[in-house]
Amino acid sequence: MDEWLGELEELAREEGLWTPGDTVVVAVSGGPDSMALLHLLHRLSGRERLSLVAAHVDHGFRGEESAREAESVRQFSAALGIPCESTYIDMPAYIEESRMNSQAASREKRYAFLHGVAHTYGAARIALAHHADDQAETVLMRVVRGTGLGGLAGIPISRFEKNVELIRPLLRKYKADILRYCDLWAIPYSQDSSNGQRHYFRNLVRLDILPYLSAFNPQLPQSLVRLAELAAAEDDWLAQETKAVYERHVLPHREGCQLNRKALLGLHVALQRRLIKLILNYIGLETESTSFDSIETIRHAASERGAATWNFDAGGGIRFVREYDNLLFVRSDREERSSEGYAYAVMEGATALRLPEAEGILTFEETSAASVRRPGNRLEALFDADVIQYPLTIRNRRPGDRMAVLGLNGTKKVQDMFVDDRVAPSRREVLPIVVDANGFVLWIPGIRRSNVATVADSTKRVIRMKAQFASDFTG
Repeated sequence: MDEWLGELEELAREEGLWTPGDTVVVAVSGGPDSMALLHLLHRLSGRERLSLVAAHVDHGFRGEESAREAESVRQFSAALGIPCESTYIDMPAYIEESRMNSQAASREKRYAFLHGVAHTYGAARIALAHHADDQAETVLMRVVRGTGLGGLAGIPISRFEKNVELIRPLLRKYKADILRYCDLWAIPYSQDSSNGQRHYFRNLVRLDILPYLSAFNPQLPQSLVRLAELAAAEDDWLAQETKAVYERHVLPHREGCQLNRKALLGLHVALQRRLIKLILNYIGLETESTSFDSIETIRHAASERGAATWNFDAGGGIRFVREYDNLLFVRSDREERSSEGYAYAVMEGATALRLPEAEGILTFEETSAASVRRPGNRLEALFDADVIQYPLTIRNRRPGDRMAVLGLNGTKKVQDMFVDDRVAPSRREVLPIVVDANGFVLWIPGIRRSNVATVADSTKRVIRMKAQFASDFTG
């Protein structure tokens, strides 16, 4: 089995599992898989210039049996000349205190200890002894529970966690081969009696489900491992494509993101789903908690059949909002803050007013009527300086606001003007309205101006009001 060393070196180079001179913490339970891993890495450590540290956790579940395992790990590490760090954790007490299930609680405590050992020794890697049969079981478990392509990828051969890389050098080796390796090198190992307890789902899969299904396909474990490798490669490629799409189409929006609806619909459905999931992940929602139904709800809301304005609680404090052709993903707490009212007083002679709520600024410039030029767009408006009643109030809309629109008889509701101009509902709450001292709405930048204080032939002084916004607040 000397070919194992060559294969392991090749795998390490191919996957970047380590670099010469690294310190590697090896998680050793005492079972055949982890004891074989420690032995293999020890044999490689000279030519690869690896510094090894064994790390063992006694979870306190099996009394004397657990204590014997811990002692066997310490003795084997000492025989190899490898330092060993071990700890005892009263997991039954912690589970009762935390109310977590036993497997999740054990994993949390075990990994916390491994990271602590890595920090103490300055290790860049933690080696774990998962093997090909573990991979097959994991894929089948996820199929049974329901999963996507990322779940079919199974256990990754390496990944970063808390600035340390978790590596699995035995992930392409099967249990039978590992047991033969242990026999060949007379490696001592323990058998965990809890591995025969069928109330653990993984044990049920290993002992009953996989053997039953293997009657229909004797190569089922190999097929599942191959599926995981294919899915992992394709999942990685799709992840890169999705990130590129994100960088092309997704823009920041306050404390969230915004995306053009047609840009989303122009993508293949697979990228649509992944992009939605990536956006939710980027603004704080863990992807594991994002259900397929939530992603489909968002995707269908963006379709041509969806309502022009609509919102949906995506969970985790994140809200999805469709505003015509603009799709927003915002944190709910920000949405609540942005809906609060604001009002600023502007006295005669003022030159500028910053509006943080609207991410904009209003400027006021006085000029003579003789030299005035016409407004360049609807973000500018001209008023007769001698007719305007000060102080002005710059505020967001209020229920019942109406404007005597220039060129129309009577008044019109501000709300109706927002709808007519397809102003997004969230922007209606922050778009500034200029009101004079008599309470008349003079101007809504980008929307309409009133028939109050219009410039006439008799006008001598003109006030030019101009609005600038960080983003398009008017549609």
